[in-house]
Amino acid sequence: MSGNTRANKQKTPASPSWYADGLDHVWLPYAQMKTAAPPLAVTATRGSRIVLADGRELIDGIASWWTACHGYNHPHIRATVERQLAAMPHVMFGGLVHESALTLARRLVDLLGPGDLDRVFFSDSGSVAVEVALKMAVQYWRNQGRGRTRFLAFNGGYHGDTTGAMAVSDPQGSMHAAFRGLLPEQITVDLPVEEKSTAAFEAMLKRHADELAATVVEPLVQGAGGMRFHDAQVLRTLRAAADRYDLLLIFDEIFTGFGRTGPLFAFQAAGVVPDIITLSKALTGGTLPLAATIARKKVFEAFWSDDPTHALMHGPTFMANPLACAAANASLDLFEREPRLDQVAKISGALAAGLEPCRKFPGVVDVRVKGAIGVVELDRIEDLNALRQRFVAEGVFVRPFGTVVYLTPAFTISEAELATLTDAVRRVLAEGA
Repeated sequence: MSGNTRANKQKTPASPSWYADGLDHVWLPYAQMKTAAPPLAVTATRGSRIVLADGRELIDGIASWWTACHGYNHPHIRATVERQLAAMPHVMFGGLVHESALTLARRLVDLLGPGDLDRVFFSDSGSVAVEVALKMAVQYWRNQGRGRTRFLAFNGGYHGDTTGAMAVSDPQGSMHAAFRGLLPEQITVDLPVEEKSTAAFEAMLKRHADELAATVVEPLVQGAGGMRFHDAQVLRTLRAAADRYDLLLIFDEIFTGFGRTGPLFAFQAAGVVPDIITLSKALTGGTLPLAATIARKKVFEAFWSDDPTHALMHGPTFMANPLACAAANASLDLFEREPRLDQVAKISGALAAGLEPCRKFPGVVDVRVKGAIGVVELDRIEDLNALRQRFVAEGVFVRPFGTVVYLTPAFTISEAELATLTDAVRRVLAEGA
């Protein structure tokens, strides 16, 4: 049987040579390679648009997995990265530091206040940032002579594709079921959103508190687990429970950070502070890979010792990459200089108005909006590949998953481009998914 991909079989003479020559040698993410639709060949990006090799332009409805918050190719980020490239593209962070990283660390700590989230550990992807947070939490207790090694996580949650991150994601409904026997068994419950689920959450804590290192949650929105929303009171409930049972509280803001839900960081809507927070995605404005795990003072102090075994033994080769840190600093400049959160509020209103008519379509279960996230949930999607291709035919790039069609556009998207996105969602879903 041939190992060629279906995409390879569907290549056309008009395909660029690099596409035709290279496609049989890549393994695409989240795709059954035999049946997946051919990937689109991209030659350029600008603003909220993706330029294809065949000359078409698509309006990007998901900002490259929520990263390109300022749109593509923002001139300030590009110029900042170019200057850094000329001076120093990379230097190891073991025994050496550089201005871009130290400036970024200070700025992130300032933005995360009030509170004492004041020690930044850099890595290069969101999943690794979560792994670092989990290791911090376990060793926090071990350095104090206490063996707490398990985590309380939530059904519907998603924290990444590396081993530890998979273990604290939804154990039943996630894409990680194939690895269940490999993963350490953690404790999962429903989010405490009402009386029944809160009682179950409290009961689980009472039963397992002595073995738990931390609680792990995506604040306000469970992203890749289904774009499920919860309100700020849930975070206050989690903070109170963590304090009551002497647990660490980890907020995974890889998706929600940098304005996506409305405030700059989702946890700020609740008026509580986590013990550890993870950031990535929009950290560099979608320009270069970078992530950060940021801990409160008490967490860091548990590692401060004359004993070398109390050190955090983790160090990604490209951690604090100067180019990525420069991009992140430029992105923070834009949040300071340009009205990003006002833009998010306007996008939120436009998404609500534009998607609400979908509620009357057959098969639609819910329509919901939080910040610059718009979601239409369906009772089922029969053919994800066909639905995704239908959106491309409408001139937009929208990538439904599970049973949700969602929009997470760049904050700089124009009113006309956003209207094109919501119009396309309405037209396609009116036909039936």
